[in-house]
Amino acid sequence: MSRAPQTVEHALGPIDRIPLGGGREFAVAGVRIAVFRPRAGGVRATAAECPHRGGRMADGFTGMGAVVCPVHGWGFRLDTGEAVVGEGAIACHPVRLGPGGEILVTLPAPARTG
Repeated sequence: MSRAPQTVEHALGPIDRIPLGGGREFAVAGVRIAVFRPRAGGVRATAAECPHRGGRMADGFTGMGAVVCPVHGWGFRLDTGEAVVGEGAIACHPVRLGPGGEILVTLPAPARTG
């Protein structure tokens, strides 16, 4: 019988840490992620690096539900990670705003050893 992977929700601070329409990179439990605050509202989280040349996704341009890598212009949907320009996809992470506007991202729990 297979068990579902365990996850942990991490608090990253208030949404005001990210400018409207912008992104910010966070290191969470050994994982680098990019968190975005779309102008349309809400919050999104993706892998921190573009799969093409390692561009910092948090420094990318956002709009129309996508982020464009600032290095070579590959674009990815913020909700699914699918490429809209370029190839492949980036990982997306479950993220939400808490009642007080705190960013809460869910990541896999660290593997237990021993």
